[in-house]
Amino acid sequence: MVKKLFSFQVLLLLFVSGCNVGAVNNNEYKVLYTNEPSQQDDEKQQPSNYTVAIIPKVINIPYFNAVEEGAMEAGKDLGVKVIYKGPTIADSEHQIKIIDELIQNEEVDVIAVSANDPEKLVPVLKKAQNHQIKVITWDADTLPEARDFFINMVNPETLGRHLMDTLAWNVDEQGEFAIMTGANSAANLNEWLKWIKQHQKEYYPNMKLVEIAATDDDPNKAYLIAKQLLNDYPNLKGIIGNSSVGPPAAAQAVKEAGKAGSIAVVGLSPPNPMNEYLKDGSAQIITLWSPQKTRLFNCCT
Repeated sequence: MVKKLFSFQVLLLLFVSGCNVGAVNNNEYKVLYTNEPSQQDDEKQQPSNYTVAIIPKVINIPYFNAVEEGAMEAGKDLGVKVIYKGPTIADSEHQIKIIDELIQNEEVDVIAVSANDPEKLVPVLKKAQNHQIKVITWDADTLPEARDFFINMVNPETLGRHLMDTLAWNVDEQGEFAIMTGANSAANLNEWLKWIKQHQKEYYPNMKLVEIAATDDDPNKAYLIAKQLLNDYPNLKGIIGNSSVGPPAAAQAVKEAGKAGSIAVVGLSPPNPMNEYLKDGSAQIITLWSPQKTRLFNCCT
């Protein structure tokens, strides 16, 4: 397949977001695509021969299901073929295999990946570039040399500090707390963790972080971890989930333990998994993250 020069605009439509060629932090954002009505809606998009592969960290969880939905909608809008493939567990080796297959089959013009590991994906992504495939990272970055640019979906400092604040507000700024993260190797989650910890040290000295537990974005594993945290730390006052599977798992464990309201649950999650937990008090504040529009807003009880 003869590779074509490809405008990155095609991928940018998938995520209303900020783009970053180098460092992660960048407060300058520009909307490059929106599905809001505009004069351009009257212009029918002409089908193209471009094919874009979207590779999430993991499939079949609500957050990345929303990514798939948004990507397919955007592809349809612009007449671009979208391939959505991801591993069933959040594992970099599985992502490498998928990317390698895409390269071998010469199916795609662009690969856009949310990396499970910033370093392990570098060789296969550089291989893709050598095959004239444009490489973009989104959500979770790789080392800069492995991609053409990174679509940063949120300011990591703002988000990390925000998550710490939401827990502190619900535990009177004191007591033990735990964090449930996704994969230990995910660059975006680790950046958010850094700012959660920094904010606690600066503003909440009477709070103590007792454990950071990795769920690997596996809902069942997250549930078991949440139950273990409640068992290991009888004085636990709160749990932050900084990946989308953490808050519903923590809320379910808190609910089953009969500790709704006495152990606060906050974090990131799509709305549907948290709806009932917010109503019954098993969770307190959830930051709703729409990967289709990449906007944050809060839902509080």
